[in-house]
Amino acid sequence: MENRSFIMTLLANDKAAKWFLITLVALAIVVPFCNLMVPADSPFHVSTYTVTLLGKYLSYAILAIALDLVWGYCGILSLGHAAFFALGGYAMGMYLMRQIGDRGVYGNPDLPDFMVFLSWTELPWYWQGFDMFWFAMLMVVLVPGMLAYVFGWLAFRSRVTGVYLSIITQALTFALMLAFFRNEMGFGGNNGLTDFKDILGFDLQSDNTRAGLFIATIFFLGLAYVVSKFVVNSKMGRVVVAIRDAEARTRFVGYKVESFKLWIFVFSAMLAGIAGALYTPQVGIINPGEFSPLNSIELVVWVAVGGRGTLLGAVVGAVVVNFAKTFFTGFAPEIWLFFLGALFIFVTIFLPQGIVGLAQQLLEKRNKTKTATPKAEASV
Repeated sequence: MENRSFIMTLLANDKAAKWFLITLVALAIVVPFCNLMVPADSPFHVSTYTVTLLGKYLSYAILAIALDLVWGYCGILSLGHAAFFALGGYAMGMYLMRQIGDRGVYGNPDLPDFMVFLSWTELPWYWQGFDMFWFAMLMVVLVPGMLAYVFGWLAFRSRVTGVYLSIITQALTFALMLAFFRNEMGFGGNNGLTDFKDILGFDLQSDNTRAGLFIATIFFLGLAYVVSKFVVNSKMGRVVVAIRDAEARTRFVGYKVESFKLWIFVFSAMLAGIAGALYTPQVGIINPGEFSPLNSIELVVWVAVGGRGTLLGAVVGAVVVNFAKTFFTGFAPEIWLFFLGALFIFVTIFLPQGIVGLAQQLLEKRNKTKTATPKAEASV
């Protein structure tokens, strides 16, 4: 009942949240319909490639919300969230690899092709259970969550903050990238996990399955947004914001700052893992490149461009920047990184609150103007 009342209150009082959720519902209906029901020669047809691309953008949006929770609301600039995203993706990838069975190149019903190629004779213990969907989905949230808990407990207990925390989070994801590149780790080495066939018995190459994955991504994006809104509007969320603004004072008042930081960090890591799990079957591959520190830096740019500390800004930034990346890497790939750097500098100098922050300022200014006009007319 409390959750339902919160959603009703959110829809009634937060127009931006209401229109965002309405937009998600509209996308979930319109895009699959235009893909599956509208003829390919129609100008209103949405190609399967576009559906997959939009699904990838929206999975990135969930990842951006995860970072916004810890950076925008708690002041923790994590440069290692790509690690949690990749771990969630690998958990999903391991399930998808187990579903291939004897349909692989080597026809081995138990071992993935890369293990047969490397002359492995049996499945490693940590691959056990991934033939079950429920177990794989549990690992999608548990593995990133456990890593975040251990890392966060050590870092926050030692009161590591600021740029030092950012550096060690970046070192974490870089170390994992190097580890997953090694063939003996049992995760496909440089090539990663790919050549997926189906998910829950549905052919991954089917347009219907692609549309279903797109709808699932929209559902989890909406759920991540609403739950994150609930968290930041709760008492715990207000304490987290207080830690961001005045950590020493919050600790002096009596709150266990480390516990609040750890909780929001672990929750954020779990969201990032879910984003990775949705990304993998839509893109069709997960490899160690997803651990790259550059990916975490790009993620920070998404949130900064959209507007950190707003949640909605994280979604806007993820979609806008990745759409620009798709356009520029196809149109002029040699200038993409220059464009990304220039965009970040521009936003930092001229739009410190991001796109959504600018929109909120303009809306507030407009409302003040409307309020002031009747008062002026009344005084006349």
